[in-house]
Amino acid sequence: MAADLLTSEVANARQRIHRTELALQRTEEMLAENLALCSRIRPAVEAADRLVKIDPPSFEGRRAS
Repeated sequence: MAADLLTSEVANARQRIHRTELALQRTEEMLAENLALCSRIRPAVEAADRLVKIDPPSFEGRRAS
């Protein structure tokens, strides 16, 4: 009976380890995707920032205080 309990506990631990490994793998994949996306977006954001510095938005519609 004790051996059955131990076998069951070991099986549960192995399942938890497997699920944790899968979660870690998916996390690493998501991180890689986010880093790739960031490296693609950053140049566009920097270009937009440069354009705003060259030609700042007009505030003509703003009420005078």
